[in-house]
Amino acid sequence: MVAKRAPALDAIDVKILAALQADGRSTIQKLAARVGLSARACLERVRRLEQAGVIAGYQAVIELRQLSRPVNVFAEIILEKQANHGRFEKRISAIDSVVECWEVSGGVDYIARIVCPDLAEYQELTNELIDDEALGVARIVSHVALRPVRRFTGYPARLLSRKPG
Repeated sequence: MVAKRAPALDAIDVKILAALQADGRSTIQKLAARVGLSARACLERVRRLEQAGVIAGYQAVIELRQLSRPVNVFAEIILEKQANHGRFEKRISAIDSVVECWEVSGGVDYIARIVCPDLAEYQELTNELIDDEALGVARIVSHVALRPVRRFTGYPARLLSRKPG
C-alpha cells in the first residue's frame, strides 16, 4: 500500500493540530473559536487531517501513579548481529510491558521504555530476552527512572508545518 502524502498545511491547520494536542477532547465549536473558523470549516479540516493520517488518533493520558507504583525502566538493547533486527522487533512489539521502543544510532541498537509492576518482573523479562538465542540480544543496560522531569505533551508547533523544498 502506498502511503498518502500529507496535505499541505497552512497556519490554521497548524493551530488546529497544536490545539488538539493540548486538548483532544475539545468540541469542534471550541476548537473553531480558538483557531478563528466556523464550526463546519473546522470540522472539514479536522476530518481532512484525520483521513490523511496526520492525526493518527486520540487517547487519554493516564497518570499511572494514581493507580499503582510501577517501575519505569529505559533499556539500552544491543544485538549480536544486525540480521536479528526483524525477529527482535517482532518479539519486542508483542510484549505489553514495552510501552515504547526506538531503533537508534550509536553504540546501542534500541532504546525501550519498559513499565513493570516491580523489578522482579522486569528482571524476568530481560532474562527471557537475553536467554532467547534466536533473538541475539547481546546485552541490556537498564536505567531505572526515578521521576519524570518533563513528559511528552505534544510536538512543538514549529515542527507541524512542512518546510518548502
